[in-house]
Amino acid sequence: MVEDRPAADDFDASGLARTLLRTIRSGALATVDPSSGAPFASLVSVATDMDGSPLLLVSRLAVHTTHLDHDARASLLLAASGKGDPLAHPRLTLTGRVAVTEDPRVRRRFLARHPKAELYADFPDFSFRRLTIEGAHLNGGFARAALLSPSEFLTDIGDAEALLAAEEGALAHMNADHREALALYATVLAGAAPAEWRATGLDPDGMDLAAGDLTARLPFAERVQDPGALRQVLVRRAEDARRLKP
Repeated sequence: MVEDRPAADDFDASGLARTLLRTIRSGALATVDPSSGAPFASLVSVATDMDGSPLLLVSRLAVHTTHLDHDARASLLLAASGKGDPLAHPRLTLTGRVAVTEDPRVRRRFLARHPKAELYADFPDFSFRRLTIEGAHLNGGFARAALLSPSEFLTDIGDAEALLAAEEGALAHMNADHREALALYATVLAGAAPAEWRATGLDPDGMDLAAGDLTARLPFAERVQDPGALRQVLVRRAEDARRLKP
């Protein structure tokens, strides 16, 4: 990590970047106008691949798509919101290149995070795209800023083939049979509001949760690489939540 100004000793830049990456549902996408070279910013819905790479669903009719087809370079701003000064909330700026992907996992993970997009995802003018991150700047508030390399906040999935293959089935099982545990993960362990929580994604570092417009992240205490380890971690996390529940 390279800091661009002094940060507090307890500032976990990598951890905050991972949280923003996994919980923010929309962001400002900046592309390059090929006719003028000027930056162009637009609002896009965002999901993440298993390693944390941002996933987009864009229409050929959108200006930013035309730009990306000419120049793949882009920047994506993910910002937390809340009461008070908007600049007091953390935000993450990612830079890299955006490419079309037809990976079925990308479609599944994006639609799990944005179910309503299924209404138009298969229209011929829409395509899924992945942002390959080349650099990042995190601003976590006053005196809490850092330049980060992708390896400092993305999730290594090189040894998680078994988990990757089991993800779809594991999510379906959790959403069908363990809604009470999902609610505990979100409300007790992640501090989110009570809602109809469901699991939308898994990776070696944690589970993504959503309820309507709300999102939450359940981090794992240890790295998970296969379904057996996942089952054990989820059971322990549910036990933790039940002990902590008021």
